[in-house]
Amino acid sequence: MKPLVPVSRARKIALGVAFFVVFVAAWSVATLGGFVSKTFLADPMTMISEGVTLFAQHGFAKDVAMTVWRVIGGFILAAVVGVPLGIAMGAYKPIEAFFEPFVSFARYLPASAFIPLLILWAGIGETQKLLVIFIGVFFQIVLMIAVTVGSTRRDLVEAAYTLGAGPSGIVRRVLLPNAAPQIAETLRLVLGWAWTYVIVAELIGASSGIGHMITDSQALLNTGQIIFGIIVIGVIGLISDFAFKWANQRRYPWSLA
Repeated sequence: MKPLVPVSRARKIALGVAFFVVFVAAWSVATLGGFVSKTFLADPMTMISEGVTLFAQHGFAKDVAMTVWRVIGGFILAAVVGVPLGIAMGAYKPIEAFFEPFVSFARYLPASAFIPLLILWAGIGETQKLLVIFIGVFFQIVLMIAVTVGSTRRDLVEAAYTLGAGPSGIVRRVLLPNAAPQIAETLRLVLGWAWTYVIVAELIGASSGIGHMITDSQALLNTGQIIFGIIVIGVIGLISDFAFKWANQRRYPWSLA
């Protein structure tokens, strides 16, 4: 191995699969070998059996659909508001000076701390859960995009001014095209964070969703269902991440590897 030397696609896939094989093997040895009590950690076969039961008898597909809908809804809401604000902050320094102190402060506030207030303001319905996701990712989107837009090479801006571009033209023809690939990559990364916040939102005051199922399973000490729910979240998140990355590569092939 050499630092920063890329590997072939086939080898990359093989190494990725190898990790999961080793992980499942170690998990099986720990549980089936009696090193860990099944009360605290179900073995892989029990986990799969409990997953089949969830889908066949408990309508788990509806829970999965509700969780996916909440993630997409909260993420889109945050992106629709956060992307324009981030672009404005990165492009115009007075706007950045006005918003940046509060955004920097707010991004350190845990979204879970707002749940009691959001329940008081919006109840325990879908609005509350969407707002938890919104708060969790909005400030991150704004700040990361502002940094991306603001780091545009100064010589490109000066060249555009020399060629007669005005302030709005600088934003449309220089800043946005230059920052677009990284903005798309930022949204891909933040989508992963949205998945963590939806589970937090569903752990309290929810009657559906993967987080709700995990809470019910915890009360019954059913670690097989808990692990299955966690794995489902990981699989859906991985699929959405690959889909987002594929779309970004198709849209900006010159910039994203």
